[in-house]
Amino acid sequence: MNWQMSLAGLLVGIMVGATGVGGGAIMTPLLVLVLGVAPHTAIGTDLLYASLTKIFGVGVHGAYKRVDWVVVRRLALGSLPTAIVTVIALRSSGSSGMTDGTIILALGLVLILTAVSMVAIPFLLRTGTQQRLSVSTLYLRYQPALTVLAGMALGLLVTLTSIGAGSLGVVMLLLLYPLRLTAGKLVGTDLAHAIPLALVAGGGHILLGNVDFRMLGQLLLGSLPGVWLGAYFGGKLPDLVLRFAIAVVLAGVGIKLLT
Repeated sequence: MNWQMSLAGLLVGIMVGATGVGGGAIMTPLLVLVLGVAPHTAIGTDLLYASLTKIFGVGVHGAYKRVDWVVVRRLALGSLPTAIVTVIALRSSGSSGMTDGTIILALGLVLILTAVSMVAIPFLLRTGTQQRLSVSTLYLRYQPALTVLAGMALGLLVTLTSIGAGSLGVVMLLLLYPLRLTAGKLVGTDLAHAIPLALVAGGGHILLGNVDFRMLGQLLLGSLPGVWLGAYFGGKLPDLVLRFAIAVVLAGVGIKLLT
């Protein structure tokens, strides 16, 4: 029994439950950099870990009415078919994913970009709100189609790297739904969409041979109680605290990956 894995699952589970971020953005770099797991195995195993962990988080958020299921369906309409097509393309080409060096670089760049976006959330909210109010009819007309496109981008990125469903998903939802989603509802909605996406992408990585089921069990042993704690207490924290915590953690991990 590797208790380091379970401890990692506990810490990441708390973050996932509280912020919606961490399933891929934190766990994959943690497995690669700290625990010495091969990048492809880390991605495949983390996708299934994230999906099973987030189920418990959504249960708590759903009980407190913090999930917008209409938005979840729009995202899934774009992300799930894209994830399936990406897995088929990888399997047809005989590839298990990107090269290790490319994965590390992509993880670092995307995490830093997301961290900057999270710090800029007040500006993004003002911009999104102004656009929403100034061109209200036009904004609402294209909102569903833009959400599907955002889902497609997430489906591709998550399948290739395991990151994006939580970290980039939060930023995209903020820009698309500045008035509709509060901080708590933003996290719950993002988690609910991440579950089917991670399951589909993770299932594809099983076919590619990128999943370590023993490691998956050890991670879940810590993450299941962790995600419940995070979801329960996270909804009670001020918006600014949640956003700052997300930005600091993502930036730190991104810089570590690049250096």
